[in-house]
Amino acid sequence: MAKTSVGLFETQVAADEVAREIKAAGISPAEIRLLSEPLDMPVSDALSIPGIDFAVALSRELVAIGATETEAQAYVKAVRRGGVLVFATGSAGQVDGAAQIMNRHRAAQVEELSGSEPSLPVGELDNVSTLTGGGHYPEGGARIFVW
Repeated sequence: MAKTSVGLFETQVAADEVAREIKAAGISPAEIRLLSEPLDMPVSDALSIPGIDFAVALSRELVAIGATETEAQAYVKAVRRGGVLVFATGSAGQVDGAAQIMNRHRAAQVEELSGSEPSLPVGELDNVSTLTGGGHYPEGGARIFVW
């Protein structure tokens, strides 16, 4: 089974720093991925709506690694508002270490949406979605998914 740690960050700079530290901790660069909403989204066909295509693909990917539909939607909304996701896949020890690094860098906590629109105030990613599956660290927002 694969394990992946996922952290949500406010800026690309913060996500890049987290990725550097995770790489230095021993996770292969091929197993580290940063994801933000693309500035230029390709149109795949005549019925394609790039922003919706991106959101659907990201949601499916998150559900495939163990996120609930609600969690996936919360992550998608945060990314569409400018957040950056960091994924780190590896052994149990590597993924735990990656989650600790993410939390040291203040990974945002993602909780289930409660029917109201989540807000992301300037300068801080708020809790955007109550955790419902997968593991998390109480001192931060990084999540660990086993798939």
